[in-house]
Amino acid sequence: MTITPTVESHRPAIAAITEAVFSTMLGLSIHSLSPVPDCAPGDMTAAVYYVGSWNGSLLLECSLPQAMLWSARLLDVPPPVSLEDARDGLGELCNVLAGNLKPMLPAGVGISAPSVVAGADYSLSLCGAAACESSHFGSADGPFRVALIIL
Repeated sequence: MTITPTVESHRPAIAAITEAVFSTMLGLSIHSLSPVPDCAPGDMTAAVYYVGSWNGSLLLECSLPQAMLWSARLLDVPPPVSLEDARDGLGELCNVLAGNLKPMLPAGVGISAPSVVAGADYSLSLCGAAACESSHFGSADGPFRVALIIL
């Protein structure tokens, strides 16, 4: 019998993985935000899709200034970085988060290359989305969101 994990069962793993990745890759201390902040959608969203025996997506949403600062830290260069570097950096962070979460999913799951959307005037629709777990975090650079979506 295969047990299908719920998004709620991944909440602690998402928090631990996000904190570890931001600490290790960016040297940035982050914390979970509760209650959830009342804020506008981010300027940038990176997505990595899970496919195979389990389908879903991991999203990383933040402001453009955050993506630029994080990418400068990843590249070990002074800010500001180009929009292209900000996209690449945010995609890489999302890819590492998704890759670290993958072992907690059922066997037979693969991940896609990351995709990144820049700009606040867009909507993202994942056909067949059954559930979404949004985890909100904060750092010295401001609030951001990591969401796990089950398809």
